[in-house]
Amino acid sequence: MPSNPDDSKEAKEGKLYIVATPIGNLADITLRALETLRAADIIAAEDTRRTRKLLSYFEIHKPTVSYREHNERTRGSDLLDKIASGKIVALVTDAGTPCISDPGHLLVEAALERGIEPVAVPGPTALISALVVSGLPAQPFVFLGFPPSKGAERRRFFEKNAKLEMTLILYESPKRLVKTLKDIAENWGDRKLAVARELTKMHEEVFRGRISEAMSHFAGEVRGELALVVEGAATGAVAQPESEQAAESSELSNAECFRQQSLPWKEELKVLLAGGLSSKEAVRAVVRRFGLPRRVVYQAVLEMKKSGMGLLGEK
Repeated sequence: MPSNPDDSKEAKEGKLYIVATPIGNLADITLRALETLRAADIIAAEDTRRTRKLLSYFEIHKPTVSYREHNERTRGSDLLDKIASGKIVALVTDAGTPCISDPGHLLVEAALERGIEPVAVPGPTALISALVVSGLPAQPFVFLGFPPSKGAERRRFFEKNAKLEMTLILYESPKRLVKTLKDIAENWGDRKLAVARELTKMHEEVFRGRISEAMSHFAGEVRGELALVVEGAATGAVAQPESEQAAESSELSNAECFRQQSLPWKEELKVLLAGGLSSKEAVRAVVRRFGLPRRVVYQAVLEMKKSGMGLLGEK
């Protein structure tokens, strides 16, 4: 884009700009983003109220229209018509980069179908910021977005991603954080993770530790935007059963069971129980992670109860 878009004929041609905005700290906005917003004829925003605050702070006075999940198709067609007529449209989201976990994909797809080339104006995105401060390997990684909130879809989400060996990045709401940590522990095991909360804001926090430690740390009220960066599965990890029925039928020879006694699965079982998982949840997690028969792990739980370890917070 030219240094002074308003003085250029090219800038007056119809364009679609995908503009990243700060995820918290307004000083993170780029010079190019400001230049693009000032040159735009229309700013399409996920939440016009929030975007007007940003524009007002930088003294940008441009028309804004709502472009959000519930009006993507109808509003998108109108925006593309305006671009085709020579207007410059800048797409922004509430915070960060559009299309990542916010509206925008359908607009870009439709623009390409109509021969309109979208232009990226890069900037902040929470998933990359969380990744680089997590302490976990930055490559390869996969972004999983928000887990489904409930039901079979949520269960399949955690089951199908359990074997991925790269670093995993998720977004989550503060209200579901503890539930998600428990589901991760149950399906993926007590892995390392970082929970990045309120990145770039006044109350920024990055927790690093094990899933079980995070469950304890975030046991109270949690506020703010969250990104979770989770350690990938161990290379060559034992394949996990597809269901509880498969886990029940999984059998090991006596020699193999004896060999497993020397593995750290019992230590992980203790940590999961101490972290707040019920006996059933902890058993399921260890069965899936280590490929052990359910009866072997359940017997270990009974032995722990019998020895009076006091770790079992039954639910």
